[in-house]
Amino acid sequence: MSIPDLNLLVTLDVLLAEGSVARAALRLHLSPSAMSRALARLREATGDPLLVRAGRGLVPTPRAIELRDRVGRLVQEGEAVLRPAESLKLEKLARTFTLRTNEGFVENFGPGLIARVGREAPGVRLRFVQKPDKDSTSLRDGSVDLETGVVGKTTGPEVRVQALFRDRFVGVVRKGHPLCKGRITAARYAGGRHIFVSRRGLDKGPIDDALKPLGLERDIITVVGGFSAALALARASDLIASVPERHTGNLRAGMHSFPLPVAMPEFTVSMLWHPRRDADAAHHWLRGCLRAVCVAR
Repeated sequence: MSIPDLNLLVTLDVLLAEGSVARAALRLHLSPSAMSRALARLREATGDPLLVRAGRGLVPTPRAIELRDRVGRLVQEGEAVLRPAESLKLEKLARTFTLRTNEGFVENFGPGLIARVGREAPGVRLRFVQKPDKDSTSLRDGSVDLETGVVGKTTGPEVRVQALFRDRFVGVVRKGHPLCKGRITAARYAGGRHIFVSRRGLDKGPIDDALKPLGLERDIITVVGGFSAALALARASDLIASVPERHTGNLRAGMHSFPLPVAMPEFTVSMLWHPRRDADAAHHWLRGCLRAVCVAR
């Protein structure tokens, strides 16, 4: 099946508006004969005469009357698509953005982001959803606008990535815990009772790998699915939580934090989005807001 010539929509719109081949030709800067040929093509494409002789003029057929408003809307929408995007008016922007983040990110960076967005674009709503994995399907299908996290092997190759900040793991205990005093060695740290954070229910991780060459092993008492749960347990017990430092700044308020006594590489927390959002002015503005909030903390 051949693809129809969509330029004929513009021709049909003008013909139906003018009701005259001569006037339509003048408006489209065509010769009367070229316009007559275009009308013949339209008749063949639609299977309808569209305009018929009535005295000295032409009148639209019932099919043409039925198409008139619809064709007009299609042409207007097509023109809007091909027009440069209008400048973004934040004060009039009414939109909901969905952000997928790890636990702790909302608690730590959410208040600042919500406040900034509220000041600049009062009609914008932010919807935060949990991030159970690093799969990029939700970015690809458009159900999520923006995501934060560490880029992994399952991150789609087409996904856009921009670094937000560097982070590292720290140990955290309640005020008055024995580790609040004295030098924290690897042996003292490993000798405590620990909380392990794993969304997949694992009971070992990179910290345990770093302790193993030293002949040390943590005593994992419990496994939880997120950093806020780990910190809540540590706050109310003698358990030790090991969590990202910048990611959990607000959550650690009133607790004692210390650098881990084993070598652990820093990691980069980034924001991720699908390329379809690149030219979206409102999305670009939101990315700028998130960057600014993360840099400020």
